[in-house]
Amino acid sequence: MDLLLWRHADAEPGYPDEERRLTRHGERQAALMAAWLRQHAPADMRILVSPSERTRQTVEPFTQDYDVSEDVGTEADADSLLVATGWPDAAGATLVVGHQPTLGVVASRLLGIADDPSLPVKKGAIWWFQCRVREGQREITLKAVIPTSLL
Repeated sequence: MDLLLWRHADAEPGYPDEERRLTRHGERQAALMAAWLRQHAPADMRILVSPSERTRQTVEPFTQDYDVSEDVGTEADADSLLVATGWPDAAGATLVVGHQPTLGVVASRLLGIADDPSLPVKKGAIWWFQCRVREGQREITLKAVIPTSLL
């Protein structure tokens, strides 16, 4: 299984939190990452998106074909996100467009960093993990970390 964690792009401050929209900079970040994903993302990828406005705005330059899920929303935790994706046993690939600190907690767990409960995932960045069975053993690898500053 491939699991891609995409943090929403830069958003305006304010409340209510769920209604915050992307800034112009965030719109550029989303467009850049969408272009990268069109070239590199696995085919037939399942996409789960937080219900927040900023996450939907982040994914829409890439695709309109996604499922909105509270399991990856602002109140979600790492366990609910991993269950929603079927990690590590689901077939294929899943892209999650979500929030900090949840994405950072998931990344920490998958990297086996027990001392640090949450890695900082930059706004607009993707962390791509892969789980495969090799010689009878489950192997989790970090395939890529792509911040928009490199695109």
